[in-house]
Amino acid sequence: QVQLVESGGGLVQAGGSLRLSCAASGRTFVGYAVCWFRQAPGTEREFVAAIDWNSVTTRYVNFVKGRCTISRDNDKNTVYLQMSTLKPEDSAVYYCAANPWGLASIRSQDYPSWGQGTQVTVSS
Repeated sequence: QVQLVESGGGLVQAGGSLRLSCAASGRTFVGYAVCWFRQAPGTEREFVAAIDWNSVTTRYVNFVKGRCTISRDNDKNTVYLQMSTLKPEDSAVYYCAANPWGLASIRSQDYPSWGQGTQVTVSS
C-alpha cells in the first residue's frame, strides 16, 4: 500500500497562495488516482479536488473552481494542489488520498490510502 505525506501548508493572508504537495513512498504513484480533502474543526471532511491516473480527468468542488489546480508529476511521485485567492474559510487540515483503481472519485470511501494532513490557515 502506498504511503502518503503532505507538505506545503502554513499561515497565509487572505488573497494569498499556497502549493500543497502529496508525496508517495513505499511504491510508485503510477496508476493511482489521487485526491485532496479538507476538514475544518467541527466539520466533516469534504472533497476538494481529484486527478486520475494519467491526468486526463480532474475534478473540483464548486467552491474552489477557478482558484485551485491539481496536477501530478509521476516521475517525482508527487501530486500538487495549487491554491490561490485563499479565503479564511479555506482554513482546514488538507489531506491527500490515493486509490489504485485510477479513477478520480469524489467519494472518500473510494480512497484506501490517506496521509496525515497538513494545516492551512488563512488570516483575514
